[in-house]
Amino acid sequence: MSNATIHWAFLSTALGQVSVAVNERRAVVAVQFGDRSEPEPGLEAAGAASQLEEYFLGKRHFFDLEVEPAGTDFERRVWEEVARISYGATASYGEIANRVGGGAVARAVGSANAANPIAIVIPCHRVVGAGGDLTGYAGGLDRKKWLLDMESGQQRLGFDTEKF
Repeated sequence: MSNATIHWAFLSTALGQVSVAVNERRAVVAVQFGDRSEPEPGLEAAGAASQLEEYFLGKRHFFDLEVEPAGTDFERRVWEEVARISYGATASYGEIANRVGGGAVARAVGSANAANPIAIVIPCHRVVGAGGDLTGYAGGLDRKKWLLDMESGQQRLGFDTEKF
């Protein structure tokens, strides 16, 4: 993120604290898990936070948010493909690699996915290994499994922060 003004909102979720940051244009630049000691929250981030709360309650399957993730051209191409994965669906690293440059870039897709600064909204948790294996997630595999289970209707939606 640049030196531009960033506004934060903080949510308590079943997966612990989630922080959302928006820039001066109200575009989302970060969604992160875990406690953050960032600047004071701002009302500018409230809309994004509200949509995330609806998602965690199972009431929102699509985000209506402008996003501006910081990354390389390749990373942004990967994140655009990841953003096309529907709620409740998954795609493999290999499938994403084929869409952005051929199967030879599967490892690079994994690295780009790990660098995604806007978790959940750019749903990197929906990217799985070959055969559907749960591999890699910056927020942790327990969170990835919880998100996928919630989206498939297999997860209780109540808040259980003791697990995370």
